Amino acid sequence: MALQTFSFSTTADEVATSLADQIAGKNVLVTGTSINGLGFETARAIAKYANLVIITGYNAERLKLSEDAIKKEIPSANIRCLVLDLSSMAAVRAAAAEVNAYPEPLHVLINNAAAVIGPFKLTVDGLESQMAINHVGHFLLTKLLMPKLLASKTTVTPSFTPRVVFLSSHAHIYCDGVDLAAIEHPSAETYDIGQGYYRSKVANILTTRELARRGRGVLNAFSVHPGAIYTNITEKEESREYLQSVGHLDADGKPARNPRWNYKTIPQGAATTVVAAFDPRLEDKSGAYLADCVEDNAGVAPHSSDPVMAEKLWVLTEKLIGEPFVLPFA
Repeated sequence: MALQTFSFSTTADEVATSLADQIAGKNVLVTGTSINGLGFETARAIAKYANLVIITGYNAERLKLSEDAIKKEIPSANIRCLVLDLSSMAAVRAAAAEVNAYPEPLHVLINNAAAVIGPFKLTVDGLESQMAINHVGHFLLTKLLMPKLLASKTTVTPSFTPRVVFLSSHAHIYCDGVDLAAIEHPSAETYDIGQGYYRSKVANILTTRELARRGRGVLNAFSVHPGAIYTNITEKEESREYLQSVGHLDADGKPARNPRWNYKTIPQGAATTVVAAFDPRLEDKSGAYLADCVEDNAGVAPHSSDPVMAEKLWVLTEKLIGEPFVLPFA
């Protein structure tokens, strides 16, 4: 049976229903799953068919609300909560150790969580918070869970290849690439809110490309532009002034009527993530960038597809986390 064609308006539920056979039996971890967010919608959509969905967040109470909401709608859903603070390397290591102790394999990792787009802030590890959460924390988590992901290849059909998905953004085009010196030595004097966000999204794409190169044949990696969406992140007070200044929000803090962006609903925004995680048509396209539920490598700016910079960022991030991230070649 031919698979459904997906587009801008396709919802996560529609993708999950179409790919139900691909999702069945899989165990999936989704970072950043607070209600009214893309991660929550992703987890909810796939929970109807997956064997296990691990949802994460740094706030245990909000995480429980997400679990309750999913199970109220889908009583049969197998949901497991994992407290994960991506702003702390120690916390990431503790969470990864918990996942690695699970008896179940891990087939798909969806790095969805994002930092508040706000003023300069250092994490406990001395990193700028947007880059720390959006890039470094996810890099470390992926590294620590990689053995479990690779081991899952033997638990399903021989054609299955584990997947890692990174949520990036079309906004990566609004900068000139990552600034390695600023990542290693962040400074409040040179920090710009927008550039901090854009560069972290560049880092997501570069990491995807390098992970795909290093894991060719044993792991598939994809980056995703979900679309312009009003979520729990854009509702944050810390983000409002900046998002208003660039025309994303109006004076009341609601989505602005701006011709630069065609807003999606949250269900439409999460659809591309589900495609990246499960669509078998992407099996031989590791490293691809997706938008509107289809491959869109033409939408990647040159600074986000530079293999030399991708390797430099990888090496620097290994230095920041204090250990190498080595994958076997196919």
